[in-house]
Amino acid sequence: MKNYTYLYLCAILASFGGLLSGFDTGVISGALLYINQSFEMNSLYSGLLVSSVSIGAVVGALLNGALIDKIGRRKVMLLTAGVFIIGSVLCCFSRNIVELILSRMFIGCAVGVVSFAGPLYLSEISTKEKRGEIVSFHQLAITLGILFSYFVNYFCANLVHSWRIMFLLGAVPAIVLFFAMFVLKDTPRWYVAKNKIDKARLVLQKIDKSQDADLEIENIKKTLSNNNEKIKFEKRLLIPFVIGIGIMFAQIATGINAIIYYAPTIFKMVGFSSNQDVLFATIFIGLINFLMTFVAIALVDKIGRKPLLYIGLVGMLVNLLLLSFSFAFDYAFVKYIAVIACALYIVSFSMSLGPVALLINAEIFPLKYRGAAMSIGIVSNFVFNFIVTGLFPISLDKLGGSITFLIFAIICVISLFFVYYVVPETKDVSLEEIENRMNRMKL
Repeated sequence: MKNYTYLYLCAILASFGGLLSGFDTGVISGALLYINQSFEMNSLYSGLLVSSVSIGAVVGALLNGALIDKIGRRKVMLLTAGVFIIGSVLCCFSRNIVELILSRMFIGCAVGVVSFAGPLYLSEISTKEKRGEIVSFHQLAITLGILFSYFVNYFCANLVHSWRIMFLLGAVPAIVLFFAMFVLKDTPRWYVAKNKIDKARLVLQKIDKSQDADLEIENIKKTLSNNNEKIKFEKRLLIPFVIGIGIMFAQIATGINAIIYYAPTIFKMVGFSSNQDVLFATIFIGLINFLMTFVAIALVDKIGRKPLLYIGLVGMLVNLLLLSFSFAFDYAFVKYIAVIACALYIVSFSMSLGPVALLINAEIFPLKYRGAAMSIGIVSNFVFNFIVTGLFPISLDKLGGSITFLIFAIICVISLFFVYYVVPETKDVSLEEIENRMNRMKL
């Protein structure tokens, strides 16, 4: 039996970046209920505060795509941990709403970087047999971070300066990530790209002692040599970008962050009145989100990426229709239907689009351009996130909850067709072979 101890150690420690991303996504949902006790906020400031992380994330992903190829995956994550620490402190001590929004944007820059640095590191450190499982650790960590933020929101709710404490606690996992990056090595593929062959061999032998490290290094070198700088964008990268950006659109435009960010608001609209009640309900949602990601990790390398996407999208479609129903009828029991529908929607998302979208983006781009190219896929994710979370409260106000969730359901149907006709199956295929297949594909 192969010993993957070092591989799993890398996966757990590097995934703290995902935990931080999840925490800073989820914490605002509860903090928003209390920030208006300290600062006066109109709808514009409220919308900017919620979407500020997405704005910063776009900037972070744009600025750091090339950097991760230049200085390495590990060093970028080390720097990112420092940004998370500083940003958490700045949020805690913000003196007005503008400072808080800017601090959240600063944290967003780190979220943007770690959202592709984490999956990229995990995909390149892993063997092909374990890659789906290992990369899914990042999404698992995101769900754990969201759950952690929901617990923090609930238990800090009645404290003095509650929202400040909520933000400050985000520094704790950031400190863990910072020190973890001193322990870990960079990926063998990055070492080969920088002609650090001895270091690449050492890491490969740590990951799997039974593999032929020199043969793997030669395979990586061949992939690098096949990447010609003069190859036209349309011929080399168009299809991976269509797949990568398309799957990111499906992940966000089907409504996940509308539910994650606005779960307390949704529950209040369908009949819950107490802040404590809605915050407790979000813990239930966060727990399901976390637990169901284990299902994805167990299945992604067994049944494949596309079957999980089919199952998840159908489940999301059904429960978005139930949410639409909950807003359409004014009965006492519909608030419980809304909670159940949100929970089952999260079940479906967490075992499919949640981990699989990031995994596919970490697999489909050529090695030589992987960092920069993947960053563009992540940028599109945060642009879609900014649009959806920014328009969601406006849509609730102008169109109502029933029509809003019906639109998300329609996008689920479109996404099913996209997965069927465009997205490739990458189960049990090496990164080098995926690259070769991408070169042969035509739209």
